Amino acid sequence: MTLVVFLAALIGGMLIGLPVCFALLFSGVCMMGFLNGFNPQILSQNLFSGADSFSMMAVPFFIMAGEFMNRGGITKRIVNAANAMIGHVRGGLGYVSIMAILLFASMVGSAVASTAFLGAILIPMMVRAGYNRDKSTALIAAGNILSPIMPPSVPMIIFGVQSGVSITKLFMGGIAPAVYLSLALCVIWFFIAKRDNLPKAKRQSTKQVVKALIDGLWALILPLFILFGLRSGKFTPTEAGVIAAVYALIIGMFVYKELKPSMIMDCLVSAAKSSSVIMFLAAGAMVSSWMMTVANVPSIVTGILSPFIGNPTLLMFVICAIVLLVGTSMDVTPTIMILTPVLLPAIKAAGIDTAYFGVVFILMCVLGLLTPPVGTVLNVACSAGRINMERIVKSVWPFLLAEVIILLLMVLFPNLLIIPMNFFVG
Repeated sequence: MTLVVFLAALIGGMLIGLPVCFALLFSGVCMMGFLNGFNPQILSQNLFSGADSFSMMAVPFFIMAGEFMNRGGITKRIVNAANAMIGHVRGGLGYVSIMAILLFASMVGSAVASTAFLGAILIPMMVRAGYNRDKSTALIAAGNILSPIMPPSVPMIIFGVQSGVSITKLFMGGIAPAVYLSLALCVIWFFIAKRDNLPKAKRQSTKQVVKALIDGLWALILPLFILFGLRSGKFTPTEAGVIAAVYALIIGMFVYKELKPSMIMDCLVSAAKSSSVIMFLAAGAMVSSWMMTVANVPSIVTGILSPFIGNPTLLMFVICAIVLLVGTSMDVTPTIMILTPVLLPAIKAAGIDTAYFGVVFILMCVLGLLTPPVGTVLNVACSAGRINMERIVKSVWPFLLAEVIILLLMVLFPNLLIIPMNFFVG
């Protein structure tokens, strides 16, 4: 009955228009009342402890780094470098988009931010080159699913804080899936480019390629520096966020000289707004999480899933179906915060590696960004591509299908993820 009260309060709160963070808080209060244990002091303590986390401090720094990169010219130079290398092949701007997204993802970690930043640059470029607007927009939307998978990843930080799993290990585990997804998108785009007979751009000279790479060198160094530092243990994910923000600020202001002092306050305000939403979600989720623990909800869910615990693969498929269904109506952050404490006991009981589960679980969650009616990334991409939801849904399904196949392959063959994760962790 406690689980019913929680779900009814959460869903009811969202149906009457409450933001998810307040719906989470409301569900926690309702559970307190149902258990005859309402205590404002416990409520306030959990609110503070939900946001009071050293690891969560990485979130605002990586969001700030993304703002500095976009306004400081780093994003533009990543695109130019990729275009110089592979822009001349048939449908080359599509491959440029995938490469640029992969590079940008390794510095920002937010699908929505990446879609907004890169969509504004890449979609007009593709349309001017004669590409279909709907398919170009769909590619940008599907490609930006890489951002929450490739380290540094904001959802991985949130999952790590919620579950106690090493965030560095989660980051390293995200590298292989990001590569698999990139290759899958390239395969789908190859057939689209061939079928639609997309134009080829003029091959740039060796001198032009070298110039573009040198111009973008400072932008290309950062992801390698972050990955090396995390793998070697030189700094923590939170320290990596600070380094990324300071690096982007210095390069944007003093090397590329596109980030003006007058822009810094706008960057900070924008980063603060985005971060505050996530931090308050974390605070609200802590109240619900604490109450679910008190009410023994994780054990109840483990009992429900107990018929599948003896078969880890089948359990992962069941969880996959649940998360993909939830993802159609809920954003990534609340999905992670609500389901992590509920599902983790069943995962541990089945003997599944928690870091492996974390990476696959996050991929399950972020695929919801491409599914209506919520589809946050779809909405942002529609805005950048100036098309409506109906048009992008028709064009995005081949990319989404390819990404779901990658997810299912990692569920069927866990070593596709575990072996490279252990290699990168060292």
